Formats: sequence, structure tokens, C-alpha cells
Amino acid sequence: MRVAIIHVGQETNDFNPVPTRLDSFHQFGITEGPEILTRMAGRGQVGGMLDAVAQTGMNIDWVPIISAWAMAGGRIDTHSRLYFEERIATGLRDAGKIDALVAHLHGACAAEGVDDVEGAQLGIARAVLGPDVPILLTLDHHANVTHQMVAHSTAIIGHRTQPHDTYDTGRLSGALLVRMLRGEVKPTIAWRKLRLITHQEQFLTAHGPMKEWFDHARAMEADPRVLHVAPCPMQPWLDVAEGGWATIVTTDGDQALAERLADDSADFAWARRDAFMVKEAVPIDEAVRLADASDGLVVLSDTGDTVFGGTAGDSNLILESILRQGIAGRALIPLISPATARHLAAAGAGAEVTLPVGGDSCPDFFTPLTVTGRVRKVAPGHVKVPVFQQPEFDQGVTVIFEIGPATLFVTERTGAAGNVPDVYRAFGIEPAEYRMAVLKTASNFQFFRPIASQVIRVDTPGPGQSDVKTLPWRRVPRPTYPMEDIASWQG
Repeated sequence: MRVAIIHVGQETNDFNPVPTRLDSFHQFGITEGPEILTRMAGRGQVGGMLDAVAQTGMNIDWVPIISAWAMAGGRIDTHSRLYFEERIATGLRDAGKIDALVAHLHGACAAEGVDDVEGAQLGIARAVLGPDVPILLTLDHHANVTHQMVAHSTAIIGHRTQPHDTYDTGRLSGALLVRMLRGEVKPTIAWRKLRLITHQEQFLTAHGPMKEWFDHARAMEADPRVLHVAPCPMQPWLDVAEGGWATIVTTDGDQALAERLADDSADFAWARRDAFMVKEAVPIDEAVRLADASDGLVVLSDTGDTVFGGTAGDSNLILESILRQGIAGRALIPLISPATARHLAAAGAGAEVTLPVGGDSCPDFFTPLTVTGRVRKVAPGHVKVPVFQQPEFDQGVTVIFEIGPATLFVTERTGAAGNVPDVYRAFGIEPAEYRMAVLKTASNFQFFRPIASQVIRVDTPGPGQSDVKTLPWRRVPRPTYPMEDIASWQG
């Protein structure tokens, strides 16, 4: 059996005006051909799939086409979209006879003028492979599921947790792939689209309404006829014509069962829509004071500037609050700003510099803040620190800039956006020595948990803000809850 592999991922935030270009993928590496098997061994969806298949003893001739991943951001540009479409089409055409394709995609990628990048990629794959070759699709559970994705897929699997366990998703896909190739199961899919978009504060699957919904999906899978149930609470910053939550049920040849369970899953989520909108974030000044008065390292989640949710990382609001309030506790704050990084690097280590920081990428949300500080260190930003599925990355010129009690970690490119302690350690900074660390994520706190005493969500505005009602929506279907108070998930 010859099975092709495609692994391409980017999550789009439509309220971040900075486009995602091919360079963003190159930061984390674009790999083609057999090297994919080596690079992804034991890691992520590809690694999990390879290991699961190997454990069954099934002999598969893997045909890796392309593996590429970029940090979440603005829409990908046309050049990048066409690049991946061409590599997928050419790779599959040149591969010869293929018995199946496993497509590990994100599901919430949009491009300039194209809302559904993954649906288009699957359409290209289907056109090359023909109607009968199975396509097994794996998705981030923050995917925006579309008609095109479902139409071109034979079976669909989604992440089972947030924070995501991509290796687990890969193992699930490998196990199902083997059963499909052996003829043990014949997948059939039903799905439902919900007129629902909520903020990210209740997205963790360890507790609250999201745990209840995902536990409900796992309970459905106790029936041996049910191959997988994928709840998909779409990430809330994708302004597209098919936007909204979804749920997908894949059964073994039982369409009626799949349809019934898809309705049940949609109803279950809809009944908890108000619980999904409960906010925990506190105002900026209050959050900073709470952190300063606490013992140990406190994580301040900059919800409005969640780089792992596609923002640009140029918010200075927490820094402004620390300086204005005269906070004494040491604070570690990341800032993604190419111009600032290059300016400080040119000044050199030891230089005292006065300059505006922040607000250079998203002026609709942030205004530059003029500060005076001292350059502590300048270094190249290639680091061998794992982030999600990637073993290393290049964040460009990196500068440590001290402003009173605040240490600014300024990078030319996105990198890990200060959300992983080992990245700081690579530049001689120990985060545990600080009173507070600003994280540019609304939910991926797992990397800091071993050293953090608590997490405080900060109610910051920005392209990733919790106040989804006031975001400048233009394309999502209306009515949609909570922008409109509607009685049914069908709208």
C-alpha cells in the first residue's frame, strides 16, 4: 500500500492586517520528500501516525509530499497559497499510484481573496487522485469546517484536547487508516454547522463547558459503530462566509447514526452557549497589581494580543500599565517588532535608547509608547527549542531591552512569542526569577505551568480580544450568536 502525506498548517486571524508570507513558513521549515519522515519522527500528527501504523505491523510505503507550518497570523498571501497548491498537485501527480492520502491540515487558514484554503487544497488532491482514493483528513479542533472539506474527505479526525495533543491526533489517524486500508471499516460522515462564535476564555478542555462537550463526544465513541466525533469550536477571529462552530461525526457505514449524533452534538453545544461566553479576564491595571502583589511567577495572559491565535504581537498595553502605575515587580514582556529589533540591534549592547515601542503592526488597537531603556543583549534568533510540532525556528534578530522593572524580549519575527520558557533561557534569561511574565496566548499556558504560581487573564483589546461582539465582522453569516440573540444553532 502506498500512502501519501500532506502536512500544511496555518491559523488565520482576519483582524490582524499583517499578511502571512512564505517566509513565515520558512521560519519553522518547509520539508519535502522522505526527509519529512525523519524530521517528524515521534513528533506531532505525522509522527503519531507513523508510530500507530508501525505498531499494527502493516507494511505501508509512505509517500511524503510536503510538510510546512507557520505560526498563526494574518491571511496568507497569494504567492504562498499558490506555492502550496502547486507543490501538492505536482507532488501527487509525480507520485504514481497512490492507495490513500492522509492530509494533516489546520482547517482555519484563509488567503487573500480565498476563505477556504484547506478546502481548495483538498479539492486539488481529489482532482489528481480521482473519486475513489480515500482521503483521511485531520484537523485542529479550532478549524472552520466547510462544505468543501467534507465533500473531499473520506473520514475526518480532530484534536481531542486544548492545549492540543497533536501526537494523539496522529495516532488516531494511523489506527483508522489501517482499518480503512484493510477493509475493516467504511467511513461515512455527517456534520452540522452552528451559528455560534464565542471568545477563547472557555476553550480549554480540562474544565467547564468545553470539557463537557468533548466528554460528550468521547461518550458517543463508546459505540463501536462510531469511528470518531470531532467537536470544532472555530477559533473566533476568522471572518469568512462559512464561519462558525461545527461538529463532525464519522461512523462505520451508518449514515443515519452519524446524522442523529451530529444533531445531538450540535444541540449539546448550543445548550451551553451562554456558559461558553463567561469571561474570566480582569482589567489591565487590576491584573498588573494582582500579579505584583502575588508570590512566585505570575503569568499574565494578554488575551487581545494572542500570537498563538494569530495576532501580530505588538501590544504595549500591559507595559504601559506597569510603567504608569510604578509597579516594582520585575516583568518579562515579549514584543514582536521588526523595526524596533533592528533599531536596538544597531544601537548595540549597553546603549541607552529612547524610542517608541509597540503599535506598529495593528494601529487600530495599539498606539506606540515612547520609552527609555538600555540594550542588554543582541543576538541572532535561531533556536533549537520545540514548539508544538516544530523542533526549531528562527525568530530573527533578538534584543533584550531593559525598561525599569520590565525586560522587553524584542524579536524581528514571530518565533514562539515569549510563550515558551526555554526560548528565554536560550538567551540567558530565567523566567522563574521574574514576578510576572506576559504570555501572548489566551490558552497555551502549558509551557509555563511548571514554574508559574498562577495565571491571570488580562482583558486587553486587540485582534484576539474576548469581546467578539465589537470586532469588525464583515463576512460571517448573520445572524450568529452572540452578535445576535437567536433561538437555534441553525440561525
